[in-house]
Amino acid sequence: MIKFIHTGDLHLGSQFKSASFHGTVGKNRRMELWETFKRIINRGKENSVDFLFITGDIFEEDVFNLGDIRRLRDSFLTLNDTKIIISTGNHDTLKKSSLYELIEWPENVYIFGNKNIEKFEFQELNTVIWGFSWEKNEYKSSDFLEFQDLDPNKTNILLIHGDLTNSESNYLPLDKNKLVSIGFNYIALGHIHKPKLISEKIAYCGSPEPLDFGETGVHGIIEGIVDKSKVNLELINFSKRQFQIKEINIDSLMNYDEVIESIINCDKKENKEKDLYRIILTGLIDRDIKLDIKELKSYLASEFYYVEVIDNTVLDYDLERLKEDNRDNVIGIFIEKMEEKDLQDPIVREALYMGLESLLQEKVVTC
Repeated sequence: MIKFIHTGDLHLGSQFKSASFHGTVGKNRRMELWETFKRIINRGKENSVDFLFITGDIFEEDVFNLGDIRRLRDSFLTLNDTKIIISTGNHDTLKKSSLYELIEWPENVYIFGNKNIEKFEFQELNTVIWGFSWEKNEYKSSDFLEFQDLDPNKTNILLIHGDLTNSESNYLPLDKNKLVSIGFNYIALGHIHKPKLISEKIAYCGSPEPLDFGETGVHGIIEGIVDKSKVNLELINFSKRQFQIKEINIDSLMNYDEVIESIINCDKKENKEKDLYRIILTGLIDRDIKLDIKELKSYLASEFYYVEVIDNTVLDYDLERLKEDNRDNVIGIFIEKMEEKDLQDPIVREALYMGLESLLQEKVVTC
C-alpha cells in the first residue's frame, strides 16, 4: 500500500490572460499560487506520503526564469522523504531549451522523458510509476505512445497530461477504454482544470488554485491510498480562493438602493472577503435608473475582495403610455408590430426593449 498526493496544473507564474484582474489582484494571485504550492509540499511532509505526483503544467514556461525554477527545486528539497514524480504538460514542456534541463534536480525528483511512455520502479514499495512528458505544445494524437506489459504482482500507476474528454483535442487526446484495458491500478491525469473523477481508478486532480471565472467550484488536490486490490481517493478542498458567479435578477419596481443591496446580499460576508466575484445583473430595470458600472465597482470594493459587474438588464417601459404618446410616429408603429408577436417570449420582449431604447435615443437627439 502506498500513500500519495496527486496535483498538477499549478501554472506558477501565470499572468491570468483569460481573467480581467487589475494589477494588484493579479500580482497577489501569482504569489498565492506559490503559497498554495508550498502548502502542498508541507502537507506531503506532514502526512508522510510516499509519492507526490505532478501531472504537468507546474509552471508557465514563457514567464518562468532560472530563479523561479531554482525556487521550485528548493521546495522539493524540503520533501526529501517523498518521491516526486513529474510528467510535464503543454505549458512546461521538456525540451533542450527547457528550464528543466538547466539545473540539477534532487535525488527524490523523477521526471519522465518525452519520447514515449517510461517507467520508474521502486522495489521497496513494490510499485512501478509510468508516464510521459510533453516535448511540444500540441499533440493531436496519442497513437504514438506504446505501453509495455504490466507486472500484475506490482502496483502500477500512470501519470499523464492529456485530454480524456475530447477525442478531437489538440492536447494529447486519450482513449479511456484503451487505458483501462492496460490494467493500471491508478491513472493520474492532468490538463483539465476542474477536478473530475472519471472512474474509481482514474482522476483529474484539477488546478489546486482556480485561474479564472471558467473554473468555479471546489479546487484542491487528490489524496489517495492504492495497492494492487483497491484505491481510495479523496478530493481535498485546498484553494485559498474560489471564483464565484452570481446572477441577480432585477425587478423593475426596485430602486437604485435596492439594486445595490441585492448585490451586497448575494453571499456570506466571509466568502465575499476572500473570493473573486462576477455579478451578472439580469431582468427589467426602471428606465430612470442609470447604472454606472465603474462607479458601482468602486462603491462595492469595500464589500468584496474582488468584484466585477456585468449589466445585462433591459430597461422597462410603460408600453401603453408610449404607444399612446407616439401613435403617429415610428415608435408607436414599432410597438404595435411587436405586440403582434408573443411578448411573453423573453427574446421577443428583449428585442422590443432594445429597439425602443434605440428609437427613443434617436428621438431625443432629433428634438
